[in-house]
Amino acid sequence: MSWVAYNFAVLRVVPHPYNGEFVPVGIVLHARTEEFLELRTLTDLDSLRERVGDVDVELLARYLGSARAICAGDPASGPVALTPPSERFHWITAPRSDVVQCSAVHEGITHSPELALSELFERYVERSLR
Repeated sequence: MSWVAYNFAVLRVVPHPYNGEFVPVGIVLHARTEEFLELRTLTDLDSLRERVGDVDVELLARYLGSARAICAGDPASGPVALTPPSERFHWITAPRSDVVQCSAVHEGITHSPELALSELFERYVERSLR
């Protein structure tokens, strides 16, 4: 088994950007050498409502679904989805002053990008539900 370098960021909702509080709702992971790019987010409306009830959770769920489709390269998601995985990763993680933002990009190494994504999602998103 060989090691694979990857970059990841935590996708978070900032219900009130002026005070800087945020709630983690997803992880985006990119392993360039494996051409791996995936965004895993909370998808359950009740979970989203419980975490960020003072935003329009239906709109938030649609936005997260669009971001997942862009990462997956779905042509129906527009021109950004047609770019190479590295460009899609940088587009998703670009700084924004929006309600949905990404953390800084972090690095890691793994034998399996899929497993790393699952572990990061558990650590940063699902544990914060408890």
